[in-house]
Amino acid sequence: LVMDRGFYSEENINALFKEHVKFIIAGRMSLSFIQRNLEPINEQFRSYDHFNDKYELYCHTVQTEWNYKQHRPYKGDTLTETRRIYVHYYYNIDRAAEEEKAFDRRLISLRDELESGKRVPEHETSYRRFFEVTTTPKRGVKVVIKAEAVARWKRYFGFFALLSNETMDAATALELYRNKDLVEKAFGNLKERLNMRRTLVSSEKSLEGKLFVEFIALIYLSYIKKRMQDAGLFRDYTLQGLLDKLDVIECFEHPGQRLLVGEVLEKQRKIYEAMDVQSPASL
Repeated sequence: LVMDRGFYSEENINALFKEHVKFIIAGRMSLSFIQRNLEPINEQFRSYDHFNDKYELYCHTVQTEWNYKQHRPYKGDTLTETRRIYVHYYYNIDRAAEEEKAFDRRLISLRDELESGKRVPEHETSYRRFFEVTTTPKRGVKVVIKAEAVARWKRYFGFFALLSNETMDAATALELYRNKDLVEKAFGNLKERLNMRRTLVSSEKSLEGKLFVEFIALIYLSYIKKRMQDAGLFRDYTLQGLLDKLDVIECFEHPGQRLLVGEVLEKQRKIYEAMDVQSPASL
């Protein structure tokens, strides 16, 4: 089961452990559990041996313990024990730089609001968190940044995390997580192409037929993406680009005769070989 961070909660993870469901779930870097397990490796995180050239990220996996709780009404108590869990951390230098620039712009905007006296009620928490504000009759408003608070906030820029209860390395967890995006986008595209936005059909069987076709199509897409990853084809093609490359092969069909396939170029044959699919015999 692969889930976005919107599904992250202690209750949900406890439920997954209870039902013995294998999962990968994204976690927010603001969570104390995520930050606590990153601290011991934070300083050495950006070393070359943690760099993944395929994804252009630094990544590292930490095995730790989850404080599992299960309320048992039939016994009138709460079971408390530890369960093994893996936290996969990722660091993106470009993302860190963008987040820091955006944050610094926000700090400048907050400072200007304070110095001009045009405070925004929704920003009061940020004012208190990042600034010391003093007011004197002679000097007026004096705004000083809280350097330590800002440094703590910036410490996790560029990081994101995934949690799993199955043994795997960080790269594998990320690949599985990103495959979820492929299926979601493909589902949306197919839904539109198959008129799935309109569920009004002549019968329940017609609806089931549409859903079945979509399900089979997603299986094919997932398989193609996996084969492309294994064969390193993403260095030269996108998924759509690869399909377009094969889509130009012409076919001729006549009733009662076998399918005739036009010329298959060498590049196209190599794609079939890399995908472990027999190339069609051309005319």
